[in-house]
Amino acid sequence: MGDYLTAQSTLMCPHGGTVSPIPADPSISLGGSAIVLSTDTFPIAGCTFNVVVPHPCVLVQWIVTAEHGAANGAQCLTTDSVGLCVAADGAVQGIVIIQATQTQVSGL
Repeated sequence: MGDYLTAQSTLMCPHGGTVSPIPADPSISLGGSAIVLSTDTFPIAGCTFNVVVPHPCVLVQWIVTAEHGAANGAQCLTTDSVGLCVAADGAVQGIVIIQATQTQVSGL
C-alpha cells in the first residue's frame, strides 16, 4: 500500500525536470495539502532531455492508479502509482520518479 500523493509531493521526470501537480479540487486535502487525482494536471518544467534537438518531457499521464479510493469520480494516486512522462508530441520519455510525499495515510 503506497502513501497518497498530494500537491506537496516531490515528483521528477527521468531527466531531472520538476513535476508540479495541479489539483482540480483543492478542497479535498490530506494533512493540509490537496490530494492529487489521476485526472489532475501534472506539468513538467526544466526537463533537459536532448537527443539531436531538445525534446523535453512536458506532462505526466498516469497508467496505474490506486486500486481503492477515489474522489469526485477519479482515482487517487499513491507512491505505487505509475505515470509516464511525455513530450509535447506525445512521445513517452520514461516513468515519473516519486521522490517524497506525506506518510500519514496509505491506500491500495
